[in-house]
Amino acid sequence: MAKSLICSGDVEKSRRNVVLLVHGTTMTPGENFEWNWGRALTQLDRAYCMVAMPNRAMSDAQVSAEYVVHAIRHIHQMSGRQVDVLGHSQGGLVPRFALRFWPDIRAMVDDYVGFGATNHGSYMVNALCPPVVGCSPSLWQQTADSAFTRATNSRQETFAGISYTNVYTRTDEFVRPALDDTGTSSLHTGDGRITNVAIQDVCPLDVASEHIAVGSYDPVGYALAMDALEHDGPADPDRIARSVCTELFMPGVESLQFATEYVNSMTAIAKELVLHDRVPREPDLKAYVYAR
Repeated sequence: MAKSLICSGDVEKSRRNVVLLVHGTTMTPGENFEWNWGRALTQLDRAYCMVAMPNRAMSDAQVSAEYVVHAIRHIHQMSGRQVDVLGHSQGGLVPRFALRFWPDIRAMVDDYVGFGATNHGSYMVNALCPPVVGCSPSLWQQTADSAFTRATNSRQETFAGISYTNVYTRTDEFVRPALDDTGTSSLHTGDGRITNVAIQDVCPLDVASEHIAVGSYDPVGYALAMDALEHDGPADPDRIARSVCTELFMPGVESLQFATEYVNSMTAIAKELVLHDRVPREPDLKAYVYAR
């Protein structure tokens, strides 16, 4: 677990909360974040860490959650500050499982920002997991109404003291439904402060922000996340300047390298979806889930 955490900047002397970036299914932290959020946070002189979940987050998400728990505890111990968690796709779901079943880390987290998070699974993932063919353990756990997502959302979805910002896009081809705040990413119950916001709530004409974009290069997603990190509570869409709708990329993304970096990410995703080992059903829930 210690080797799974890569940090940049002076975490121990940071005067602001350290950001923890949690990558999505099929990806590594570098493929998901080095060419966008990593550069942007470096430009802001803001310390951040990236956690690598096992096997490109294709294995049992319950095990991945243990890596996230370790990362939050370690960053909190090093910095003496709370942690801001930013997660893309499964990287938004797994930290919430961690917060649900490791209650000691709740006081260590200030902001949670999910980009296209599979918080309640996705009907589109079901199509990737036909019973005869099967799919990877973590994809089973992101199917609609999976045991894993039911456990994650059991009793209450959010916790006091944490601000939750769920950024989704109505044109998400992978995380569905996503037409409004009743969709799969959005959160509604519990004691946390919550903002569920679509990219199109800020920029109504934006039809290009698909699943990968929302957590890797979309300028609106970036603006909403930074609004949450820089203010008390979750993001407020009314604070976002509408001039962001004219921008192509978030800070940190280099336009001349974008095509190559984006294609590299998409290639990695396609390769893992095709070649990763498949299992016939969702992993069993751990015993502790039933005790809490």
